[in-house]
Amino acid sequence: MELKNKVALITGAGSGIGKSIAMLFAEQGAKVVLADIDEKSAVKVADAITKKKGIAHVIKTDTGSEDDSKNAVAETVKKFKKIDIAVNNAGIGGEQNPVDAYSIESWDKVININLSGIFYGMKYQLKEMKKNKSGVIINMASVLGKVGTPMSSAYVAAKHGVIGLTEASALEYADKKIRINAIGPGYIKTPLLTKNLDKDAIKGLEELHPMGRLGKPEEVAQLALWLASDRSSFVTGSYYNVDGGYLAK
Repeated sequence: MELKNKVALITGAGSGIGKSIAMLFAEQGAKVVLADIDEKSAVKVADAITKKKGIAHVIKTDTGSEDDSKNAVAETVKKFKKIDIAVNNAGIGGEQNPVDAYSIESWDKVININLSGIFYGMKYQLKEMKKNKSGVIINMASVLGKVGTPMSSAYVAAKHGVIGLTEASALEYADKKIRINAIGPGYIKTPLLTKNLDKDAIKGLEELHPMGRLGKPEEVAQLALWLASDRSSFVTGSYYNVDGGYLAK
């Protein structure tokens, strides 16, 4: 029970990586708050956690809204008196187009949710963690936070920004016993990735990884657990890729 008596706020917890992190953290003793714009999906995850004798609470949250991000933290503290761990995981893919054809609407939406949303969350998470004089923040970046790919300029730009935000803030709060790190998954088999792709497209993504397959949400969750636990007590300002060798090429 590595997270016994800890309170963890997880955004995008209704499916995919966020769901797996929430389930694992609850198994490890954390009281988990599931923040997701898809409230129904989050409730299903919460029900699965409570059936296993875990503790879960759902907050409908649009992470692209500063007010919603502020409220998620406030409600977490109201419910459980503190916040020890925050996993800023919510994100979207955006349209597929070259830069000159990329819509301003999609650009603004992707940057808002994938980058500004993490900033909004951290702004209020850090205020509470400073009061407790400790905390852990895990930001979900991507392998595309380190390299580019065609047709996804907003996503790539946002994820590069997440890593920069993580590194800068880690330096600001290192002496306050607040650790801040980022995870960079490769292509992970989640509904966000697979719902609009045919078998050939999925096969093409699998071949991008030297291990020859997509990652599993549970594999990312295991790294998140390590970063959230005391096992990584001297780790801050770091980026860890979980990518089947993608970035080693």
